[in-house]
Parts: sequence; C-alpha cells; structure tokens
Amino acid sequence: MNTPSKQKTLLYSAILSCSTFASQQSSAQYSADKSQQNATQGIENVVVIGTRQAYRGEFTALETPQAELTIDAQVLKDAGALNLNQALDLSSSVARQNNFGGLWNSFAVRGFVGDENLPSNYLVNGFNAGRGFGGARDLSGIESVEVLKGPRAALFGRGEPGGTINLITKRPTFEKQGEIKVSAGSYNSYRSDIDWTSPLSKDLAIRIVGFYEDAESFRDTIETKKQGLSPSIIYRFNDASQVVYELEYSHQEIPFDRGVIAIDGKLGQIPESRFLGEPGDGPMEADVLGHQIEFQHDFNENWSALIGFNYRDTSLEGFATENGFGAPDENGDFGRFRRYRDYDASYQVFRAEISGSLQTGGLEHRIIMGVDADEFENDQFFLRIRNRQFDQSINVFNPVYGAYDLPQPLPNTDRVETQESLGFYIQDQISLSDKLDIRLGARFDDYEQELHNRRSNSRSNYSETQVSPQFGLVYKATDSLSFYAAYGENFRPLSGATDDNNLEPNQSKSTEVGLNFTLNDGALEGTLAIFDVEQSNISTVDADFNATAIGEAGSQGVEFDLHGKLNDHLSLWLSYAYVDAETENAFNDPNFGTEVPAGSDLLNIPEQQLSLRFVQTTELAGKPLSLIGGLLYVDERNGFFSKQDFKLPSHTTVQVSANYKISDAVELRAEINNLFDEEYYSNSFADVWVQPGTPRNVRVSAAFRF
Repeated sequence: MNTPSKQKTLLYSAILSCSTFASQQSSAQYSADKSQQNATQGIENVVVIGTRQAYRGEFTALETPQAELTIDAQVLKDAGALNLNQALDLSSSVARQNNFGGLWNSFAVRGFVGDENLPSNYLVNGFNAGRGFGGARDLSGIESVEVLKGPRAALFGRGEPGGTINLITKRPTFEKQGEIKVSAGSYNSYRSDIDWTSPLSKDLAIRIVGFYEDAESFRDTIETKKQGLSPSIIYRFNDASQVVYELEYSHQEIPFDRGVIAIDGKLGQIPESRFLGEPGDGPMEADVLGHQIEFQHDFNENWSALIGFNYRDTSLEGFATENGFGAPDENGDFGRFRRYRDYDASYQVFRAEISGSLQTGGLEHRIIMGVDADEFENDQFFLRIRNRQFDQSINVFNPVYGAYDLPQPLPNTDRVETQESLGFYIQDQISLSDKLDIRLGARFDDYEQELHNRRSNSRSNYSETQVSPQFGLVYKATDSLSFYAAYGENFRPLSGATDDNNLEPNQSKSTEVGLNFTLNDGALEGTLAIFDVEQSNISTVDADFNATAIGEAGSQGVEFDLHGKLNDHLSLWLSYAYVDAETENAFNDPNFGTEVPAGSDLLNIPEQQLSLRFVQTTELAGKPLSLIGGLLYVDERNGFFSKQDFKLPSHTTVQVSANYKISDAVELRAEINNLFDEEYYSNSFADVWVQPGTPRNVRVSAAFRF
C-alpha cells in the first residue's frame, strides 16, 4: 500500500538520484548553442554532436516507407495540450478508449487497441514506458509526440497492433534559459510549470522541468492533484561521446470515476456532471519513479553506437465505489460495487544498437542492428464486494452520498505476472538508385511469461519465439514527392497466457501504400496513406468461459495529414482518417460472455475523424499576437462491444485561443475550449461506463522567461 510516508520516500529518492548524478557528472546528451550569453559566462563554444534516436536511423520523411506524424513543441503549445490524450487528439489515426476511471491512457491506432486491462503502451525516447499504473501521462517534460503508424515490431518488438506512440523528452541545452508558467481556469483549476536549463561547464549541462496542478471538475465532488519532476543531465566526454541521464517522478491523486450511465439505452437522462461513486472513498494515488540513461558514441561520420538502460516503477492504490452492470429500478436506484486496488508494475529495458551507412557494389546501405532485453512485472492485489453481497445502491436521479458505512471489499485477485523478452533486430535500407530505395528488416524475439497466483499458491509459465519481418519500398519521384509501399507484422503477448491455456500471442499483419510530399517550397509537409491491417489471436472465452485466443478483426482505411505554413503568417494543421474496423469472425466477449457476431464494429472506433487547426500571426500594439482556431470532429462510435446497438453520438468541439507576447520575457495566453458547449461523450466501455466530455471552459496563463 502507498502510504504518505512512501510518497515522501519516492520524492526524496527522486531528488537524491538527480543530485547524485549531478555531483558525479555521470550522465549527458550534448547540444551546443552559439549564444552570446554563453560567451559572457566564459563557456566556450563546442562542436555539436547530433542526438540519435534508437531504432530510427537517419531518414527524411520522403525516404520513409511508412506513415509518421510528429506533433512538435510549437503545435502542442498552440493546442494548449497538457496531457497525452489532448496531444493524441491532434492525430485522427488515434481514437480514445476506456480510460479506467481517468487513471490511465488508453487509445487505439488505426482501429486497434492493446490489452484493455492495461494502459496502452507507449515509448519514451524508444523505451517501453506506458504499461504501468502511474496515472495519465502529463506533457510537462515532453518536447514532442510521435505517432508511428503501422506495425513496428520488426524494430521495437512487442507492441500495440495499429502503431506506436513515442514521446521525446526535454533535454538540457548549453544555453541558459528558463520559464515559469502559471495558469487558472474553469472549475477552480490551477497549475504552475517550471522549465530551466543551464550549462554547468563547457561539457556539462542540466535541465529541471516540473509541474503542480490542483483542479476541481465539472463532475460533482471530483478534485485532482498532480505533481511531477523531470530533471536531466548531459555530459560530453569528448567530440565523439556523450551520455544523458533523465529522471521521472510524478504523484497523482485522482478519484476513480466511471462516468455516467445510459438509461433504457439512452444517454443524457442524467446530468453529465452526475458522479455515481462515493466521495468518501477518497482519491486513488498513482506514482511513478523512473530512470533513463543513454550513452552515444560516434565512431566516424557514418557510424554510431547507442547503449541505453531504463527502469520505471509505478503504483496505483486506493478504494473506489463503481457503477455496476445493470439498470436502475423504477425508482432510479442503481447497484454498484466497491473495490480496493493495490497495483505495482516495474519495467526495465536494456538496449545496444549500431547504425550507419556503407557502400557495397555501388549500392548504399543504411543499417540499424542491435539487441535489447526487457522485463515487465505486473503485480496486482485486488479486493471486491458486489451489490448483491452488500447494498451499495445509489439513486441516479437524486444521489445521496455517504448514506451508509462503506463496506470492506473481499478477496478477489492476488497475483504477479512477469514478461521477459530478449530480441535481436536488423534493418537495411538499400538505395538501388538515386530515386529508388528498398527496406528489409526482421527481428527475432525469445520471450517468457510467468504467472504466480498467490491466492491459490500456483505458478504457470508460457514461452514462445517470434520472428517479425518488414519490407518497404520508396520511390522518390521528385524532390518534393515520394511514393511508398510497406508490409509488416506485429505481435503482443496476451496477459494470463500459460502452458495450460495456450494463449498464443496476438498477431497483426499490415499492408500500406501511400505518398509523402512537400508543398510551398517545403513549408508544408503531408502524407496520404491507404492501409489494411489484419489481427488474429484476439483474447476471448469459450462456451465454458475458459480463456482462448480465436478472435479475428480487420481494419482498413485512408489517412491524410498536412501541416506547415500556408504563408508567412498563416499555419495549418490538418489530420483526417477514415477507418473501417470490425470483427471478422464470431466470438465471445470475454467480459460478458455474450457472442459478438462477425462484422461487428470495434469499440470506440469512429469511422471518420478530423482534427483541423489554423494559426494566424499578426501584431497588436507592435507586439506579436497569435490567433488560433481549431476543431475536432469524431464520428459516431460503438459504445458497448456486446450491445452493438448502443452508440456514442458524433460530436464536434471547437477551441479558440490567443497568445500575446508582451515582451521577450512575458507572454499571455487565453483559450476557450468547447466553444459552443456541445454535450458529448469521449469514450465508453459499456452503457454504464460512459465518459462525458468537458463542457465549455476557459483557461488563462502567463509565462515568464528568464
């Protein structure tokens, strides 16, 4: 259990780890800036070593045979995105999924989601980081968000079937600068951020990023508190070698909130503000303490090595009274259940990679090859008491909180599952001519799972080997247009797999064709992609409710992304996706045991989605002013896998905002979200777990730079 003393210990450990690395000068990524400020401090200008990303190589957009979308720092700022969900709304290839009462990030890429009982996995600088229980990801320490579409197992290994999300962190620079930002908004929301970086010597620099947030909500009785710290250090050994260390700490207090219910299949019968839990449960507490360290060495202009290690520990603990599965009676009394969770998860990853280029037989080869090993440990202690065991009803039309003593939940789950993997990968992109490249790659994985059921004092194991190939072709028609085609395969181990149930890994195969292009002398960049993804071995249950993996589903669609400058003063961000995602065979829903027919729509996947934004720059009283307008359209979606007739209605939300730079040191921002106060629902799991969207709200902020 995470007690207050444990929280203090975690925070102390975070600060101690940062200061220890600073004193030892044992971590660094190097970046040099030719600034007058450095000169005045007596710090010499030094040679820049380009920072490399693991698994990625050095390829321009026109040389890449897959669709990718980078949401950079300026786009995130213009959108006012504070968390990962808001950032991913900018990519129409990504659809929101059940967010576990607001306590984790869950999303589908190209129609497919991963394990619904765990957060969606994402990467941080190429390291697996998303499957833990540390709460929804804040963006305070994030520089950019990459949406890497299509299967990526040939390099990254096991992952989500539709694509991979990679977060790029803020790292130190050799220019001293800082920013303090304070903001206030509707529902008594207050937040402060700090971002400070400075050289400590000509070869050593530090960066400290942190935030604190205290916010009430449009949801009755709901208040959240969040805080985080992300320090990092860069050290340059010489012109060819550098190391970077990064620490991640966060603590969140969030009441568990399953949302609203539909009555007789209809939404909107109770206010969107109606909370159906118990405030007396208090908040869930989610914690993260993580470390990343990377060493990079450039052998010469063509070849580089990258070695890294990541360890991330997360925990989630607390009580929650939750909406039950059923319908209110004629008086409006609605059954619930109460749960206690104490979840811990740890992720550790090691990788070593060499990348570079060489000429053989008149052909250029750009090669990435490496080895990695990771271990994910998922420790769950879970208590539950249902309404039939103790009356926990609430009237949905006239709720009375605290009407009875909260019951003590009973034993339900006590287990730890460990997944270990060792992988070897190689990718070679061969230039057959100035215009034509082919990409060949494959990865071999050897992984094991162990499930220790402490309640029954039993252990079970599962092991498997997997080869994940990839093929790609790029034809550069002009300096601003290239065509590509790609094929790839992906796999993801199923939680709970044992030698007895033989839950083979979830598999996906993807074919994609498209084009990458630039317009307006390179000021606009775009991608058009057509894709087809087939997924098999989806976890389900048989007639006796035993686990099996016989589900199949398919997703086909078209994506179009365009972003950049239309002229010197007007910028555009456009992301559109058409996705047709449905089951391909009949199988049982593992949550409710009901049969889902072939051709059923997958959960929470809109057929069409559009994100559109314009930024107009001008001046007011001789000072820079940015006027920003954006909208998000989300089509109708299936809201309950076992009841295909329950739909979440389509919605369009509009945001307007303005950034006004009073001076080099002070910038103001004002924004209105959901301008037309549209009532909408962002995701659901069933007709009794539906998350309503936030009504019209405003936020103002001031940034002070130094």
